[in-house]
Amino acid sequence: MYTRCVILVFVSLVVAVNAQSLLPSFTYSLIVSHVGYDFLGNFSWETADDLTHGRVNYVDQATALKDNLTFVSDCKFVMRADDTKKVAKSARGRDSIRIHSLNAYDDALFVLDISHMPEGCATWPAWWTLSEKGPWPYGGEIDIIEGVNLDQRNLASLHTTPNCTMPKVRLQTGSTESTSCDTSVNYNQGCGVSFSEQDSYGAGFNAVGGGFYIMEKSSTKGISLAASRWRAPLDVVLLSIPDAYFPTNINCDYSKHFNAHRIVFDLTFCGDWAGSEAVWNASTCAAKASTCDSFVDSNPDEFAEAYWEINSLKIYTPHGFLR
Repeated sequence: MYTRCVILVFVSLVVAVNAQSLLPSFTYSLIVSHVGYDFLGNFSWETADDLTHGRVNYVDQATALKDNLTFVSDCKFVMRADDTKKVAKSARGRDSIRIHSLNAYDDALFVLDISHMPEGCATWPAWWTLSEKGPWPYGGEIDIIEGVNLDQRNLASLHTTPNCTMPKVRLQTGSTESTSCDTSVNYNQGCGVSFSEQDSYGAGFNAVGGGFYIMEKSSTKGISLAASRWRAPLDVVLLSIPDAYFPTNINCDYSKHFNAHRIVFDLTFCGDWAGSEAVWNASTCAAKASTCDSFVDSNPDEFAEAYWEINSLKIYTPHGFLR
């Protein structure tokens, strides 16, 4: 299931050019590098009920390690769903993992190198950040990787308090799906951007061995996100037009909507999005079960590909202007 360990090394200082305006930008220094066992001591395993009403049972770290739902080596970190047991109707759901970082970061550059993300019917994985201070949605939420079922394109979104909207047209390669970031509008759809790359999510992304997801979170420039299926040099990715760009402007004052964020990885099933009647019935997954929940309960073997395989998560912070 898991690929051979490969370590990619970058210099500790990278330059992030402001592709949106070509103005002088920050230089960044590496402050955190999570590889393999680093994840065990720097993240917390959550066990609370899923607020998106997923058919999931999040387990603690000890249980995850014992049941091989969390696997760690010197250079790999894996989180996965149980793919061996049927789920009783009285149970909370299928065993899975949700973790959050112990530390929070304000202005920063996040670089995730992954070999595999969860895929398949009923899955709803996400890599995202949210305010340490909160309570949600105060301080904002940024969804970097997100999709459901058999999606092929990644959807990046912001979720905020009122008075944050995005222009429909801006300098990005992705397509604007919605412009209001306000969680009280459109059933908390958020302001989303669908990536242009056909295989920026799910099985297609995994088929080429994964790649990079990058987020720049800046109080002066806004939030930029990019995916690179090919393991191109980091500076090439940073110099490119982002897949999704959320500017800070008069319609969304960054200082009023965002602050220091913790990092979250999770894998839920069904719930408010993947399991909604309209979404489930529109997918070819509906041919396998009449409801998403019944699919989760009765088909453990369908979750063999429902896992995260992470090579590294590197975090850089700005320390000055490049002129």
